[in-house]
Amino acid sequence: MLNLYTQYLQGKLSDDEWKAAAEQAKQMQKQLHKRCRDGGGNLGWLDYPVRINAEEIAAIEKAAEKIKNNSQVLLVVGVGGSYLGASAAVEFLHGSMYNHPSTADKQRPEIYFVGNNVSSAYLNDILKIVGERDFSVNIISKSGTTTEPAIAFRILRSIMEERYGKKGAAERIYCTTDANSGILREIAKKEGYATFAVPSDIGGRYSVLSPVGLLPIAVSGADIRSVITGAHDAYETYKNEDECNDCCYYAAARNIMYRKGRSVELLVTHEPSMTKFAEWFKQLFGESEGKEEKGLFPVSITYPTDLHSIGQYIQQGRKIAFETVLWVNRKKEDICIPHITDDNDDGLAYLAGESLNVISKKAMAGALAAHTMGDVPNVLIELDRQDEYDLGWMFYFFEKSCAISAYMLGVNPFDQPGVDAYKKNMFALLNKPGYEKDAEKVADFFKEFDEP
Repeated sequence: MLNLYTQYLQGKLSDDEWKAAAEQAKQMQKQLHKRCRDGGGNLGWLDYPVRINAEEIAAIEKAAEKIKNNSQVLLVVGVGGSYLGASAAVEFLHGSMYNHPSTADKQRPEIYFVGNNVSSAYLNDILKIVGERDFSVNIISKSGTTTEPAIAFRILRSIMEERYGKKGAAERIYCTTDANSGILREIAKKEGYATFAVPSDIGGRYSVLSPVGLLPIAVSGADIRSVITGAHDAYETYKNEDECNDCCYYAAARNIMYRKGRSVELLVTHEPSMTKFAEWFKQLFGESEGKEEKGLFPVSITYPTDLHSIGQYIQQGRKIAFETVLWVNRKKEDICIPHITDDNDDGLAYLAGESLNVISKKAMAGALAAHTMGDVPNVLIELDRQDEYDLGWMFYFFEKSCAISAYMLGVNPFDQPGVDAYKKNMFALLNKPGYEKDAEKVADFFKEFDEP
């Protein structure tokens, strides 16, 4: 499970400040639950851990077993919320070296994520890694029209049909898309691809606990039932809308910091295997809150690595940030510092016999103390273990906290109107039919500048 500690917030916040912020967070939580009960759009994630049915879980597990049995590689095609959660989960549960030949479990496929860019170099590198090995594809797109994954899927589909034939390719393509409509749904129906539904009331960045994230997580060999159980227990813990729980307190802490002029939230991790989780966090909060010129700017850093790069700025630079430290109490593995007889050339004899996990915790505590005393406020979030159960709990905690926090800012956590701006210009520059008026605007813009 997850525990929140706010005592490290600098500035000696008054009881009245905390009380007012916590009460506002509680009221926003009530609003969240009321909208869910009233059928508000994009709120299906709030109770999805108790709504997901056994048949759906079994179907995901069956598909995962098929992929594991006939494929050495799974390519997950998606962008934004369609891949960040799954990518975060695979790394969190299996480590940064999941795909490396020396550490990979031969009973599960290597997993690579494509369709999140339009880099020919990246896609070619992935295709070289796949080589002549058997592979499957999980294309994730609610509509099927998002440009980056649509392009990647078109290329991969062509390669698969050439290698396996249309019928053989159809046995290896899994579409996670809208349950009833959309281009990808129509393609899947026409070609006979296996399909999983993106719940209609759940937006991309809140979808990791649905088939969007669960299929790739299951293929990795993780126990998705434990992930769901963790999220379910988090739901039960935080479901009382009249109670100020840790989701409310975290949202309150963020908004107090924001009102006090802190414009940046640094999500601090101490494990390289949590780097991609931080990427998921950045999209969740950045896309949910960054509207109407409001919102904290979410940034991720890994300690102690980044203490040797931007640590100086954090300690003594402009006081624009606060830190949210994500810590795992009980690690999976450990290594101890060896004893070397009659040898202290490196000055480390005082650490002989000590474990890296203990040293890591002292490094975390040292940075937390230094930064807090240096007027960089800290919030500490502790997980018990780095496993499926705590991962499900953590995903749910941040989703609910984010929605409450955005409501406190007075913005809609579930839309992303600013994302479409670049798309219109890109389509106009590519001469996509229907974007002629946008082409005129872009042409006017580049009259003053050279088109890159």
